Amino acid sequence: MDSGFVAALGDWRTRPGPLARTLAAAVRDAVADGRLAVGTRLPSERELARILHLSRGTVVAALSLLRADGWLRTRHGSGSEVRLPARLTERTTPWSLDRGGAPEAGLDLTLAVTAAPHDAYRAALARAAELSAPLLVDSGIATAGLPRLRELLAERYTRAGLPTRPEQILVTAGAQAALTLLLDHLHTDRRAPVMVESPAYPGALAVLRARRARLLPVPVSAADGWDIAHLAAAVRRHRPRLAYLVPDFHNPTGAHMTAGARRTVAELAGRHGLTVIADETMRDLDLRTPPGTEPHLAGARVVQIGSASKTLWSGLRVGWIRATADLVRQLRTGPLQAQLAPPPLEQLVAAELLGEPFAAVLDDRRTRLRAQRDHLAALLAGTGWTYTVPAGGLTLWLYLGAAGPGAVDLAARAAARGLAVTPGPRFSADRTTLSRHLRLPFTATPETLTRAVGLLRACCTV
Repeated sequence: MDSGFVAALGDWRTRPGPLARTLAAAVRDAVADGRLAVGTRLPSERELARILHLSRGTVVAALSLLRADGWLRTRHGSGSEVRLPARLTERTTPWSLDRGGAPEAGLDLTLAVTAAPHDAYRAALARAAELSAPLLVDSGIATAGLPRLRELLAERYTRAGLPTRPEQILVTAGAQAALTLLLDHLHTDRRAPVMVESPAYPGALAVLRARRARLLPVPVSAADGWDIAHLAAAVRRHRPRLAYLVPDFHNPTGAHMTAGARRTVAELAGRHGLTVIADETMRDLDLRTPPGTEPHLAGARVVQIGSASKTLWSGLRVGWIRATADLVRQLRTGPLQAQLAPPPLEQLVAAELLGEPFAAVLDDRRTRLRAQRDHLAALLAGTGWTYTVPAGGLTLWLYLGAAGPGAVDLAARAAARGLAVTPGPRFSADRTTLSRHLRLPFTATPETLTRAVGLLRACCTV
């Protein structure tokens, strides 16, 4: 904990001003950015003075400032733990479904989605129609998926080094449907928290909140990836039964989990009875040249979910679960399975696109995204905002710095100018932290990205 606390504060001593105030500001920023989890218990005053090489009086003064401003709660005999001030947690609408007040915005960067591959999709649709005759004499009742699609997906996993049989695949109406189905079956102990990343994909957070799951956030950053030591300590201390992770080009940071970290997570899961749901929706969107060869996050207690929505088109609502054959059989008997299965014709289209045309479609997709990512990074040069250029995925995770407007304020200013963007708190388990971050997808055309960044820069000068 001591080393993690020091690391979360960053290079705080370089800030101007008295040490007590700069230390208090560093703690506030660490909590607001999600580097220091809400509820973290701080070392004693004496221990803090030792590990920070400060006088005890300086530490006491800093903690008093945090306590007075609502960032710290101290209980006699129990020490102090960081918290969020009531003025932040009591806000009723920090971000809404109307895209931050810009429902009719001419520029919308709230969705990280790619355009459909028109020619390939239309050709796949035509071939699917030709092959649909056998489906029309069937009952049309939902199954685990069309045999051809399950075989194709199993082959893809096997070629990537994860041996898979078709009976280990369950086709769903997208990745969120897959997550919903898994939670319905696996989230049985409501007392145990569900581990998520911080920041996390908002769609997954919405599904988890709908089930009233207790969320246990663990930090991930664009520059450093997953804090595996923190993750391991959280597993040992809080005993979660489920974890939802995005190891491949994480949304929103773009971080990519190393092979060593994947092995460690799988070993932790097996040792502590933790089921890990690995969302691989972004896995194919590897923008490195050549693409990497990292293994799947895999193990006896790891379930993979995937989707065609990011690599092909968000309108093609076809996803899947890769699990043990026994778990797939159990999921098929669940009451939600039929509701969360895609129509047979969509499965035929997906099978066509994920077959022979997929390599060409993916190559074109990667080329376009790589150019758009680099264009966006170039536009942001000189803004004072910091970011790590991701090796893949669809988004850039922007840190706005300590000065200037926060993310929610900047999003509101942008909305007034007709630009919809998503501020950091939307990716926060507590809906409030990460307030100095902004997610910018690079899925739009270079011309659109140029206009959007110009508006954002103008919003900071008012």
